[in-house]
Amino acid sequence: MAALKPEVKAFIVQAVACFDQPSTVADAVKKEFGITVSRQQVESHDPTKVSGRGLAEKWKALFAETRKAFLEDTAEVGISHKAVRLRALERMAQKAESMGNMALAAQLLEQAAKECGGAYTNRVRQELTGKDGAPIEVKSDDATVGAVRELLETLAAGKAGGHVGAGEVDRDVPT
Repeated sequence: MAALKPEVKAFIVQAVACFDQPSTVADAVKKEFGITVSRQQVESHDPTKVSGRGLAEKWKALFAETRKAFLEDTAEVGISHKAVRLRALERMAQKAESMGNMALAAQLLEQAAKECGGAYTNRVRQELTGKDGAPIEVKSDDATVGAVRELLETLAAGKAGGHVGAGEVDRDVPT
């Protein structure tokens, strides 16, 4: 493994801090500096890897600073925003439809629907149910049931200042 000049090391450290693959970085070093480095040599400049654990503190600091700046800057990348992606999908779908490519237009519409529905996020939707999908059983004391019954009777009689309309409650409260 050849000794690298500080500017080459800085280039490698900054590239791996931006999540570039070692093979991509090796190609970039070859193109930028005319030096051939192996993927393993590139990986040794990544302090998050086992092979990079012996990296000098100044390179670790440069890595941390570059990684932090990179992650903060992704908010400024247009395509990272849902609205930008949806507008691009809309333009593509319109163009595909105008060209008569209905299959592509349908795929783009499906992708847009998934984008709107949160299919590309790491949020998890949970629906809570009781045993075997039954409703969750809520148990309450007699005072709570009495208060609810009294409120429903008041609403049904129109005494609460409001009125019970189309969505009125028409069920028995368990005792």
